[in-house]
Amino acid sequence: MSVKSFIVICFSIIFSFENKAVSQDTVQHDIIYKDLVLGKFNYKNNKLFVKVNPIHSSKTIYLNKEVYNAFTNMFNQAKTDSIDLKIISGTRNFSEQKSIWERKWDKYKNLQPIDRAKQILEYSSMPTTSRHHWGTDMDLNSLSNSYFKKGKGKKEYEWLVKNASKYGFYQVYTNKENGRTGYNLEMWHWSYIPLATKYLNFYSKHINYQDINGFKGFELAEKLNIINDYVNGISEELKMATLIN
Repeated sequence: MSVKSFIVICFSIIFSFENKAVSQDTVQHDIIYKDLVLGKFNYKNNKLFVKVNPIHSSKTIYLNKEVYNAFTNMFNQAKTDSIDLKIISGTRNFSEQKSIWERKWDKYKNLQPIDRAKQILEYSSMPTTSRHHWGTDMDLNSLSNSYFKKGKGKKEYEWLVKNASKYGFYQVYTNKENGRTGYNLEMWHWSYIPLATKYLNFYSKHINYQDINGFKGFELAEKLNIINDYVNGISEELKMATLIN
């Protein structure tokens, strides 16, 4: 083999390894991207998402595959413990969140714009700011806090508080007695933290108020401090976990 040929082969090997490394980095980076955390994609044909089996949901719902796998494990254990879990809401894209937001925006038309937004923000997110965009969060069994305070609902909630973390799920919108900001208490909203933490970190680093637009009242987002007080308005325990990661 000539020296020239040897050099060519060496460069080819080095180039191949570099390309492989770049490709792997690109794949890892592309798992989380702006349109994903903003909800501006079609989860129905996205390879990261899967349709939930009807035995686990009350309607057609999609979740991130990793999240759904963790949920099925939790569901099976809950069933063994005579607890029924039903997903009543999962992934919602920008368009779906916009529909919810603007329906409520029109409902509160007699209020001043800032008060309309605050009224909606008690329990619903502005489009582009919802954790439901990510496929990591789900609403379980009921959208009423009172349901979880007595009878069957209380048993379900107590089981979740005791066991959900074993499967990676946490209640992100706890009460505000500890100074938590943003949405009101939501006993039904559970988030798969191993993945949601990564999405929240990406959101906080890469999304600004120019990215929040395209729906009625979007211009109020910065005045309402949506990113700090609402997107990051989770329990202190989980906020610390986000900072660590």
